[in-house]
Amino acid sequence: MKEKVETPEKIARANRQRLAAEEGVKAMEQIERDGIAIRKNMERLRALRLQKEASAAQEQADEPPKKPKKRSSPK
Repeated sequence: MKEKVETPEKIARANRQRLAAEEGVKAMEQIERDGIAIRKNMERLRALRLQKEASAAQEQADEPPKKPKKRSSPK
């Protein structure tokens, strides 16, 4: 049987793979946190926009109707 020989190259490669896996997990967690923050902000902005649109519609409904302008006839 062959014995497993741990060469410095194999050790370094294993360490790089382990670090890459750990960093990948951290990156995915950060992406998820960023996504949650973005969705919360979008929800907040949507609520503000809807509130503004409702307010504008209410103001428009409260205004008296404008009289149409009379057209001047061409001479």
